[in-house]
Amino acid sequence: MGDVTVLVVDDEARMRKLIKDFLIQKGFSVLEAEDGERAIDVFESNKNKIGIILLDVMMPKLDGWSVLRQIRQNSNVPIIMLTARGEEQDELFGFELGVDEYISKPFSPKILVARVEAILKRVYGDTKQLKDYDGIVIDQEGRTVKVDGKPIDLSLREYELLKYLLDNENIALSRDKILNNVWNYDYYGDSRTIDSHIKKIRHKLGKKGKYIETVRGIGYKFEIKK
Repeated sequence: MGDVTVLVVDDEARMRKLIKDFLIQKGFSVLEAEDGERAIDVFESNKNKIGIILLDVMMPKLDGWSVLRQIRQNSNVPIIMLTARGEEQDELFGFELGVDEYISKPFSPKILVARVEAILKRVYGDTKQLKDYDGIVIDQEGRTVKVDGKPIDLSLREYELLKYLLDNENIALSRDKILNNVWNYDYYGDSRTIDSHIKKIRHKLGKKGKYIETVRGIGYKFEIKK
């Protein structure tokens, strides 16, 4: 499960360290926040690379429910709630807000990491098959694409064209080369079909559509520019 970043949000430093140590042993990268307000700040600054959040319910400044509501306004990132209260009403309330899983304290760190891995596999598939380009996450096994955690609907040809551009990041690709590799050598149609597909892909990528650049006199290039 390498290359996945976990945001751990808990006001107890000892708890954060315990969880962090187990996650790092399993190859995860870890970001931390000690209260709800800090959690929002860390998430907003790193939303393109955070793959899952472990979120404590009872915290100062901003509780877990409030953090959950704010994040769910613009992200479907998986969230596991860490709670000392095992009340059924609390859990139902959390699921209504968009919680993916609950773990009650005290818990085994090994079980927590196993839950994290299970949710990541369920949501993203095999993370070894995932590639992240500034929030454009392509699942090569499932042949799906997500932008900032939200799936986008691509046709098979659109998917193959986008993947070809991503695989050749920062390289200017001619229309002929794109046709030969995406449409195959036996395609005899008009190369303008590439332009129409690029237009659709840019639209579906939203703000990140700008990463697909038109290279005058050549074709197209995928390049991440802030």
